[in-house]
Amino acid sequence: MDISKGFFPDSDFVSRETWGKLNVYADLVRKWQASINLISPKTLPELWERHILDSLQLFRLKPEPLTWLDMGSGAGFPGLVTAICLAEQDQGWVNLVESNNKKAAFLRQVILQTGARASVLPIRVEDARAKLGKIDAISARALASLTELFGYAAPYAEDNPDVQIWFHKGLDYIGEVRSARDLWCFDLVEHQSLAQDGSAILEISNLSKRN
Repeated sequence: MDISKGFFPDSDFVSRETWGKLNVYADLVRKWQASINLISPKTLPELWERHILDSLQLFRLKPEPLTWLDMGSGAGFPGLVTAICLAEQDQGWVNLVESNNKKAAFLRQVILQTGARASVLPIRVEDARAKLGKIDAISARALASLTELFGYAAPYAEDNPDVQIWFHKGLDYIGEVRSARDLWCFDLVEHQSLAQDGSAILEISNLSKRN
């Protein structure tokens, strides 16, 4: 994918086969977008930059074969991108939680056609914990405020204090971090996004509720 070379300084961190599977994914997004609203229509011409490559930053930062929970997966960003990349490792797994049945059907179709290491849970995020075993890492993108996301993630941090949390956040993320610190204790590493100046991928650990 030529566009990746202008986006990433090291586009060879995934194989040619994986780039091919990501192209299959992109084609399926365009096909299904005609009947269900997977992404904002105005971002469809920028599908690669705004969605796929933006999501791929997470695998670049965290390529280890972990067991992931992707909350509110929607069209699969970033969790399905991670799952496609994990296919070449033949290790790791992504649990895609998406309560919308039409979007869940789309996710299953992409998994079928790409061999992504993922399964789909068509339930609400709040109900997913009872269905899952130990989770190593959590991701979410364009789902909710940081304070709300911490509420969803906290039970998994209680189950596994070493759980790693990764959230894509936009230009207002600094304000969200400030507000979240009123209710939550956490360690934070900010990874500046290659997709948009001023946005970031937040790496969070040691999450707990303030007393």
